[in-house]
Amino acid sequence: MSQLSLLVVASWLGLTSMLLAESPGHSAVIPAPRGGNNWWEERANLLNQRVAETPDTQLLFIGDSITQGWEGAGKAVWEERYASHQAVNLGIGGDRTQHVLYRLQNGNLEGIAPKAAVVMIGTNNSNGYDNTARQIAEGVRAIVGTLRERVPNTKILLLGIFPRGENINEQRGKLLQINQILAKEHDGEQVHYLDIGHHFINENGWIPGDIMPDYLHLSPKGYEIWADAIAPHLRELMGSEESAGINEAMLGEWIFAIEGPEGEEVHLPLTLAQEDGKVTGSISSPDDRKFPVKEAEVEGNAIHFQVTRGDMTYVLEGALREGRLEGTVIAEVDGEEVKRPWKARRPTGGH
Repeated sequence: MSQLSLLVVASWLGLTSMLLAESPGHSAVIPAPRGGNNWWEERANLLNQRVAETPDTQLLFIGDSITQGWEGAGKAVWEERYASHQAVNLGIGGDRTQHVLYRLQNGNLEGIAPKAAVVMIGTNNSNGYDNTARQIAEGVRAIVGTLRERVPNTKILLLGIFPRGENINEQRGKLLQINQILAKEHDGEQVHYLDIGHHFINENGWIPGDIMPDYLHLSPKGYEIWADAIAPHLRELMGSEESAGINEAMLGEWIFAIEGPEGEEVHLPLTLAQEDGKVTGSISSPDDRKFPVKEAEVEGNAIHFQVTRGDMTYVLEGALREGRLEGTVIAEVDGEEVKRPWKARRPTGGH
């Protein structure tokens, strides 16, 4: 065979391999148990048992070890935020999209009709050349399709896959490509896409160790961030019955503190009140101007609201912890997102 013929054959083989790799029959969309893994089988059976014992399940979390971690580093946050919702954790460490597909079709959804399901899966498919970005997105889409079919009245909060790796890296880029495809699943009715990955990185693109100690799995602080970020969305998806009532421990007078332009701590009066079932209030400036609290959302101990000063809008996310409020202020400055920590304490003799 001539050298030209060899090149043609090699090129054809390469093209054929590429087409096969992108074919619909790839591993990410074929439901499969993790064969030969007794631990996995025991965990899968345990999850089926949990579902059977909680027929009035209202909320599901579906995923891999990051989701399973709600039983570890995220346990306190889970008890605080989700236990009252008859929530069930359907996370198994190491699972890929095909394993979740298998579980959803073999007991994980048996006999339940939850109000909402939080889905975050795919990172374990993204290692090296295991699956392409397109294949992983198709795997996640297959999971969404299974939920649509088997629990048609369940609202799906589809999360973008969380970033991983301490600094910017190739795998993070792959995950972002997957998330761009998954965003197209959002229909505003049954499926609601949300990417909260930016909450886990700093302004330089690094993942802080106090959020993800191994730059993949979350710390207790990381689970607080996750819960805070999805709280207003879950409140909307699960309906007013699940979110009725405002945590009165948040209401009243506070001393709001944030770092000033020179690194000093600036203290401002913060008032949170309840009016017609909604949280209102204001932050006051040193010259006694009041900037109203707008678009406030409260879920358990979590709060999310906005304050506008001039042409600048500040988004504040936080939570009530041990009698104090603390969280993050997010604002756009010169086209870039800037984050700063904030906290608030009661004034002496305050509510």
